[in-house]
Amino acid sequence: MIQVTTSVADIIVGIADFVCGYPLFILLIGGGLFLFIHSGMISLRRLPEAIRALRESKRTKTGEGISSAQALVSVIAATVGMGNIAGVAIAIAMGGPGAIFWMWVSALVGMSTKYHEGVLAVRYRSYAPDGKPLGGPMYVIPNALGSRWRFLAVTFAIAGMAGTLCIMNANQLTEALAGASQSAGLISDSFALRLAIGLALALIVGLVVLGGLSRIANVASVMVPFMVGAYFLMVLYIIATRFDALPSVISRIFTEAFRFEAGIGALVGVAIIGARRAALVNDAGVGTASIMHGSSSNRSPVREGLVAMLGPAIDSGFVCTLTAFAILLAAPDFTPEGLVGLQLAMTAFGSAIPGGEYLLTFIVTCFAVSSMFTYSFYGTRCAAYLFGEQRSRFYTWFFIATLVIFAVIPLGVAVGLCDLFYALMAFPTMISLILLRKQVRRETDAYFLEKNQKTQQYADA
Repeated sequence: MIQVTTSVADIIVGIADFVCGYPLFILLIGGGLFLFIHSGMISLRRLPEAIRALRESKRTKTGEGISSAQALVSVIAATVGMGNIAGVAIAIAMGGPGAIFWMWVSALVGMSTKYHEGVLAVRYRSYAPDGKPLGGPMYVIPNALGSRWRFLAVTFAIAGMAGTLCIMNANQLTEALAGASQSAGLISDSFALRLAIGLALALIVGLVVLGGLSRIANVASVMVPFMVGAYFLMVLYIIATRFDALPSVISRIFTEAFRFEAGIGALVGVAIIGARRAALVNDAGVGTASIMHGSSSNRSPVREGLVAMLGPAIDSGFVCTLTAFAILLAAPDFTPEGLVGLQLAMTAFGSAIPGGEYLLTFIVTCFAVSSMFTYSFYGTRCAAYLFGEQRSRFYTWFFIATLVIFAVIPLGVAVGLCDLFYALMAFPTMISLILLRKQVRRETDAYFLEKNQKTQQYADA
């Protein structure tokens, strides 16, 4: 019986590893690159307009829903998580400093993908009976492509309920907090400590997510700037105390990204490691962001798309760069053996800042908890699409309960299943983005043509 169970678990993990490997990488990065080129490199050309659109969204909010700025920080609350720390550390350990350059390239591609998600989320969203906007691929796909494509919408919604469960976040955060507490000699009973942490997480997350989208957005609007700012100050301290080594670090990132002397295979390997890590961090093409952006009160699809594309610039660009600089400055001669992911980052910060490992634990806690807020909303919206608004409340309670469960049990096959469902969210999303790319291009051209005409009229007057 044990052998059968083990065999089934191995099969599930093997399938998840395969699907979440090169097929997912090709879909997200290859598809994103196609959208980047088709859109006329919009993430490069329209970045100033995106920043202006974000500033405008902070001042204006009309109708039901949240503002575009609140949607953006809520999305960032989900994507700025442990992946920005542990994921970057893994990328450096596996691919060296050169992997960071390819994370930047992937972020640029991801910005274009997020732009398409934001445009379509507003252009083809639905509305609840009370007037609240409803967004996400499960609404975009049938509204834009017709009922014969509804199977993709259902696939996304089913996968979304499972894929957005915070299995890794709850387990890794509990592991980090338990390790810090035991190191400080506060408590030695591992199970009791993990259970207490799980219950605390469930209580904190429950108080926020049971208040609905508005409470999630309001908390994220305060929490995200604080945690990113605090993390920036920590890295700034490391840069200031090791400033003489900064030019060397920057040089290594660029030179080791193109190490032809190591062979084309090594170059491609480093590029794939960096790009894949960035893709998994910023969620571009997965479809979750469009659930939040589709709930915005913004009535302009293009302006929402411009705001949405800033997400990868912040999480995969800015925050991941902070982590890379901190690790490469604090531990330039690190040996990855025995130090994996979060442990490597903890070691680097601890060696550079007095009590740095404890400060980083606090930041990681903020990152992980903020992710839980937004992911609960994603999963609840998927449940509402499948079972109705009233029954979706049961999913919210289930999500809260899983935080305790995943805090105290070994991960096992659950991670493989979660990763598999995560990939199953990306396939319907990317297929719909590619099929609807021409509609996005028409919306974009019409928006900027009208804007240019208004600017010209104002100049002539």
